[in-house]
Amino acid sequence: MNQWVLLEHKILSSKLIDIHYDFLVEDQLECLTWKFHEIPSLDRGLVEIIKQPNHRLVWLSRIEYQLSNNRGLVKRIDHGTFSYIFHNQDSQKLKIILNGKFLKGLLTIDGNFCQLTKNN
Repeated sequence: MNQWVLLEHKILSSKLIDIHYDFLVEDQLECLTWKFHEIPSLDRGLVEIIKQPNHRLVWLSRIEYQLSNNRGLVKRIDHGTFSYIFHNQDSQKLKIILNGKFLKGLLTIDGNFCQLTKNN
């Protein structure tokens, strides 16, 4: 089943709070993973996205999780299923149709940018 998840990742330190979002897409035995600082919204334009090392599939089912070694708290904010439109093996280009509560539509990832548009 093609699943995806959007996680809010808060890292708390004595001087600052770092919040970013992790976007994981099921890909056979692991999840393709990206990080961004703002959530893409429908027809809003390009959002910067940064490819991360692949994550384990267990992250698709976690709702909230405290990471070890003061690496922060992860909380699921959206999830759903997807269907591939285009995917190249180096994960630099990806087009998928998302079916989630907040993220719905065609998500296009091209290098360090992504965009969410209406699925026609």
